[in-house]
Amino acid sequence: MDWIKEGVKYMILENIISRDVTSINIPDGVTRIGNRVFSSCTSLTSITIPDSVTSIGDYAFSVCSSLTSITIPSSVTSIGMVAFAYCNALTSITIPSSVTSIGDRVFSSCTSLTSITIPSSVTSIGYSAFSGCTSLTSITIPSSVTRIGMDAFRNCTSLKSIIINKSKGSISGAPWGASNATVQWTG
Repeated sequence: MDWIKEGVKYMILENIISRDVTSINIPDGVTRIGNRVFSSCTSLTSITIPDSVTSIGDYAFSVCSSLTSITIPSSVTSIGMVAFAYCNALTSITIPSSVTSIGDRVFSSCTSLTSITIPSSVTSIGYSAFSGCTSLTSITIPSSVTRIGMDAFRNCTSLKSIIINKSKGSISGAPWGASNATVQWTG
């Protein structure tokens, strides 16, 4: 697309593209996806993120309600708060092992999200990180996680099982707002 010029090393502008775009191929060399750059692109169905990207900004893809899947490259080390919130068509996500923290409300209200893979590199899960993910039925938390924020799973009405690879009670706040879930401590 012509809104990304050759030689651009990072994207910092906010709300720079047409909201009716359906597909985006970010060119190699871009290192940062800025805050709100793709927010509210409700027709966006696919996006290609190159391995040069290391950071995804706050609200970067929020309210991209037609986005069904996204591959986050292993070069990404930081995902901003609310980055994928309200992506209602998003069904699955794999967080790369380069990420150490899942921020506040990152996947909040992704109502079609049924599968999420959290790598063993993650040490903390933020406030309301998965709240309102009404199609999520189970989640496995790796032993590397030492903190889970308040209401991380609030209003996840289909969530029945939280499997956490730690000893019982080693992380406070269980079940983190998931009123229908059973926490299985396996450590």
